[in-house]
Amino acid sequence: MSENVPTSQQAPGLPHAGGVSEEEFRAAMARLAAGVVLVTAYDPEDGPRGEDVGMTATAFLSVSLDPPLVLVSVREDSRMDELLERQPLWAASLLAEDHRHIAGRFSMRGRVSDRLLFQDMPVVRGETSGAPLVGGALATVECRTEQRVAAGDHTLVIGRVLATALPSAEKSPLTYFRGRYRRLA
Repeated sequence: MSENVPTSQQAPGLPHAGGVSEEEFRAAMARLAAGVVLVTAYDPEDGPRGEDVGMTATAFLSVSLDPPLVLVSVREDSRMDELLERQPLWAASLLAEDHRHIAGRFSMRGRVSDRLLFQDMPVVRGETSGAPLVGGALATVECRTEQRVAAGDHTLVIGRVLATALPSAEKSPLTYFRGRYRRLA
């Protein structure tokens, strides 16, 4: 296969130009345990009162202490990618193991509107970002986008942390390993 062929046009199971197929890559990365966060933002342009938007992420990490920076990876052309391109303020709630249902709710493909997903969920409004923060989260961070980097089929969003809180720091974290949400033993 030519190196000029975009990966989206390659047949499933065939190696990418770098030599590994999507299935091989996915299987290897499934062995990396990750924390689970709910990334949220307020979209003031959606409807007369605006709308809260959320997505579950496992590709979230701290980047720098000085200045305090975090990074989240969002799927290119997703609703969250489009929103964070025009809305610089957002937040991440680090989920506890009792938030498994929240993680699942915001990771579904073809899901209902975000307004319905937030309806029966305990949230507080971030004072700095205006984004909803999950009640009982291990920690919350409110951010302002500093940089966006295109990376394959995702966008890496680097945010400066403007505010933090530790609502339930003593709970156990929700983790993701081998394609499933797990409890930390």
